[in-house]
Amino acid sequence: MELASEICYERAMTDVEQQAIDTFGNWLRGLADDTRLIADVVADESVPSSVRRPLAGSLNYLFKSLDLIDDGIEGLGFLDDSFVLRVAAEHAKSVGPLPENLLALAEDAGLIREALGDLYGRLDKFVASLVDSSVRGRTVEAIVNETEVREDLLGDVRGWASRYTPPAFVMDEQGLVKLRSFLAAKLP
Repeated sequence: MELASEICYERAMTDVEQQAIDTFGNWLRGLADDTRLIADVVADESVPSSVRRPLAGSLNYLFKSLDLIDDGIEGLGFLDDSFVLRVAAEHAKSVGPLPENLLALAEDAGLIREALGDLYGRLDKFVASLVDSSVRGRTVEAIVNETEVREDLLGDVRGWASRYTPPAFVMDEQGLVKLRSFLAAKLP
């Protein structure tokens, strides 16, 4: 008779998990470019402020002292930033016409939704709350409505993007479990 503890069950990775593993590294490699794209839209006063607000909140998030996942955590540290940009782009798309160059980012939120499962609702609410946050004394309303504050943020974003080096990223099934654990612990 075999003991239950001796029986090994190997779970097959789902298609969504495999797609996440294959895609998240690309998002990290392109994070600086993604921030620049979003910064360009936030700077464009011809874009409705309702569209720019969630995007400004996502850029402001880059400078929060306490991230959902600490930037120093190898392989995962900037993934939350990448997620926040994409979910914010989806929020922006839901309130007005999104510039074409951000449509792919908004569509990427679907993979995050699928990969995180029941955690996605918490992430979505967290990203929505960023429009009411203040980072380094900059509120989203001030970023959207005041040129000086907006230029200050955009200067920080440009500097951050020029210094950003994509982290080594090796994601596997255990990494996805670790990612979900971090988010489950930190998301309100």
